[in-house]
Amino acid sequence: MGVATAAKTRVALSALGGAVNVVVSFVVFVILDVLDFVLCYVYKVADFLIEAEWRPCYCSSPKGLAANGGDIFVSENGGSKVVCLSSSKVQLEEISDTLFSRRTLAYEVSSSTLRRLRSDPGPSVSSSYYNGKGKRMPGATRGQPSFTVSSAVIEMLPGRIVGQVPHPIRRWSDCDCKHCTSWSSGGSKSLFVRSVGPKDNKAREDVLFIHGFISSSQFWTETVFPNFSDAARSTYRLLAIDLLGFGRSPKPSDSFYTLREHVGMIEQTVIIPHRVRSFHIVAHSLGCVLALALAVKHPNSVKSLTLLAPPYYPVPKERQAEAAQYVMGKVAPRRVWPIISLGASIACRYEHITRTACLVVCKHHLFWESVTKIITMNRIRTFLFDCFFCHTTNSAWHTLHNVICGSAGKLEGYLDAVRDRLKCDVNIFHGADDELIPVKCSYNVQRRIPRARVKVVEKKDHITIVVGRQEAFARELEEIWRK
Repeated sequence: MGVATAAKTRVALSALGGAVNVVVSFVVFVILDVLDFVLCYVYKVADFLIEAEWRPCYCSSPKGLAANGGDIFVSENGGSKVVCLSSSKVQLEEISDTLFSRRTLAYEVSSSTLRRLRSDPGPSVSSSYYNGKGKRMPGATRGQPSFTVSSAVIEMLPGRIVGQVPHPIRRWSDCDCKHCTSWSSGGSKSLFVRSVGPKDNKAREDVLFIHGFISSSQFWTETVFPNFSDAARSTYRLLAIDLLGFGRSPKPSDSFYTLREHVGMIEQTVIIPHRVRSFHIVAHSLGCVLALALAVKHPNSVKSLTLLAPPYYPVPKERQAEAAQYVMGKVAPRRVWPIISLGASIACRYEHITRTACLVVCKHHLFWESVTKIITMNRIRTFLFDCFFCHTTNSAWHTLHNVICGSAGKLEGYLDAVRDRLKCDVNIFHGADDELIPVKCSYNVQRRIPRARVKVVEKKDHITIVVGRQEAFARELEEIWRK
C-alpha cells in the first residue's frame, strides 16, 4: 500500500507541476510577446538616431512583389526563396518562413480554440499566405501563385546583387573588439580555421570538426585537441572551423546564413584550399545538419560521420507543408521549464529580445570575461565565453532559422542518401540529461540509418557530452577513425 500511495503521489505531483508550467509559461510568453513588440519600435528609433536610417525587421508585414524580369522575390506557395538576379547568373537562396511567420502565443491559442470549436483542422501555414503577425495576406487566395517578401529581406538584398554596395560590416549593437572584427581588417574573407597535425598534405586523412549553434572552434581545440595521442596527431590533420558568422570568421551583415551559404563557405575556404580529399567529420548539434549536407555532396570522400546530439525531428506527412514551423515548435516549445527550453524559445521566437541579449552580453563579452576572472580568481578557463558570445544578432538569428528550422524538409533526404549512397561509419553520441535536444532525436537518426551506432552517455547534457569528458571522447574518436 505504501509503495502504491507513493507512486500515486508522484504522478499527482508531476501532473501538478506540468499544469503549473503551462500556466506560468502562458503568462511569461504573453509578456515576452508584448516586450518584443515594444522593443521593435525602440530599436527602430535607436537605429535611426545612431545610423541615420530606419532598419526594417521581420516583424514587418510582407509586401507583394511582382515577379517581373530583374525583380527579386521571396516565397512561393509552400516554400521561401531569395532570388538574386544579375546579368551573369541567377542565385537561389532558401530561407525559412519561420523568420517572418512567428505568431504570438495569444494568436495561436485563440486560433487553436476556434478550430476545435469548428472541428476544422485549419490550413497549413506558409509565408505565401500569412504575414509575420499571423494575419492572412490581402488578396491571397488558395491555388493561385502568391509572391511575398519581408521588408527585412529587401533591405539585405542590395549588397548581394553584383555591382551594389553592401551594408556596413558592423551595426552599432554588435561588438567592435579586435577579436570579433579581425576578419574585416585583413584581406581574407575565409572562415577561420585551426589546424593541428602533419603539414604539406602528409597526413593520411583529415578530420573536419564543426561546432554547434552560438559556438566556435574552441569548443574542440580547448577540449579534445589537447587529449589526442601523438599517434593520432601524426596521422590525421585536425581542422576545426569557426562557422560563418561565429568566432573569428566573417560576420557579413548582408548574409542570410542559409544552409547553402554555410556549406559553400566550408567548401570554398576549407576543403578546396586545404586540399581535403579523404576526411572524417565530427559535428555537434547544429553542425550535424551541415555535416550531413557535406557528406551528401562528397559521398566518396567521407570516411566516417560522428554526430553529437543531432537535431532531427521527423516531420509527420500531414505537416510537410509547414515543416519549418513544426520543427520550430519542437526546438522552441514555449515553456519556462526546463530553463534551457526558455532560452531556446526566446532565441528562436523573439527577434528584438534576442538583439537586446546580444547588446548586453555579446557586445560587452570582454567585460564579462574580466568579471568572471575576478570572481573566480582566474581559476577557470573562459574559452566558453569565446564560444558563446562571439557572434552577431544577424548571424545567430538567421543561422538558427535557416539551418535548424529551414532544413526540416531536407534532413530526411540527407539521411536517406547517407544510408543508401555512403558506406562510411555513422556514430552518434548523446547526453542522457540533454534537455535542449532530446535523446530520441539520435534514435530517430538511427531509425533512418540502421547501421548508425548510438551511444547515450549517462549524466551528461548538451555541453558536457564533450566538455568534462574530453579525454574519453578523444579515445573514442581515435577508435572510430582506426576502423
